[in-house]
Amino acid sequence: MHRIEEHKTVPQRPEALPQRVAGAKVGFVHNMATHYRIKVFEAFARMCDAEFYFYSDGGEWYWQKSHGVAPKTGFVHRTLRGFWWGRTRVTPGLLPALLFGGYNVFIKCVNGRFALPATFAAARLRRAPFILWTGIWCRLQTPFHRLLFPITRFIYQHSDAVVVYGEHVKRYLISEGVAEERIFLAPQAVDNSLYRRTPSAAEVEALRAKHNLPADRKIVLYLGRLEEIKGLPDLLQAFAQLDRTDAILVFGGSGSQEEKLRALAAERGVLDRVRFTGHVSQAEAPVLYGISWVTVLPSVTLPAGRELWGLVVNEAFNQGVPVIATDAVGAAAGGLVRNGRNGLIVPERDPSALRDAIETVLANPELRNRLGRAAARDVVSFTQEGMAAGLRDAVAYVMTAKTAKKEKVSRG
Repeated sequence: MHRIEEHKTVPQRPEALPQRVAGAKVGFVHNMATHYRIKVFEAFARMCDAEFYFYSDGGEWYWQKSHGVAPKTGFVHRTLRGFWWGRTRVTPGLLPALLFGGYNVFIKCVNGRFALPATFAAARLRRAPFILWTGIWCRLQTPFHRLLFPITRFIYQHSDAVVVYGEHVKRYLISEGVAEERIFLAPQAVDNSLYRRTPSAAEVEALRAKHNLPADRKIVLYLGRLEEIKGLPDLLQAFAQLDRTDAILVFGGSGSQEEKLRALAAERGVLDRVRFTGHVSQAEAPVLYGISWVTVLPSVTLPAGRELWGLVVNEAFNQGVPVIATDAVGAAAGGLVRNGRNGLIVPERDPSALRDAIETVLANPELRNRLGRAAARDVVSFTQEGMAAGLRDAVAYVMTAKTAKKEKVSRG
């Protein structure tokens, strides 16, 4: 079995969360309020005086409209109007709102071709600290990103602090010249209580009937967008190579690759053992994980980047389901998936290695159960409160540095 070096991330536990940061007024800019970020924002608002600015209408190319935009409660926020210019969301009101909002700290997630430089510029014009929040862990190789990389690296190196998804992002940023002491971990998390619940027998029966999932078959599950970066043809080819009739492959989700995958399944003669569920709701997801034997995330590296994390790992782990992931998955490189402990890690773009890993788990119930038990234990410490604490620690750091700088200037 292929192995990679393990880098364990130790998230901050809820009982160790720091108190509210005094003296900071944070302008927090984010594209949109997704269902998996709301509780992070709420927790952060309890730790810092913060006002949130959202600038997206949910029309990003990578966002599926079926997921919607979550209701925003528990924190002060504004949603700014704007327009699309190609793939860029332009919000003319963002810069003046930030400049005249009285903020002394600014936080911006890494996406947003307009909003990122606008927020960085506002921070510099206000002579206030700028904090970048990012999950990118390699150089992006599209012509656009290569052209603008000097600007991106400038923002990396001149941010007063950088908050990252995991150790894999930290290692990458250090290689790009970011000082280690300015990097803070906010390991990715979901609302564990939502995904850890025990589905009822009625829910299980209804889901099996809805998608024709016989109880005597072992389910190999992929759940997420059906898009190129997910490496799904590799998964289908791996499944087709298995000499087993006791398993079915389930693609949970929708996306641009669905027809291609259906055609490939028919070509490989396994269409009768493959299911396409379409969109899976947040309520259905724990049920689908709960009846699965293993979850697979076969992501690949593209010019546009790598899988930043893969929150489906956290979701599956909460149901005690082991995950097979490629080494292009952030949750594997960042330390949540640990090879041989709670899942298996294989090289990207290697259907044979993927087949062997799936066969290993399907053929060994004892191994599968051991991996699943460890998965359920390991994910407990990955909390949304811990994510907010990572952001809070960065704010405390830049405020302390700002105070020290002022004192140094006053002393002459």
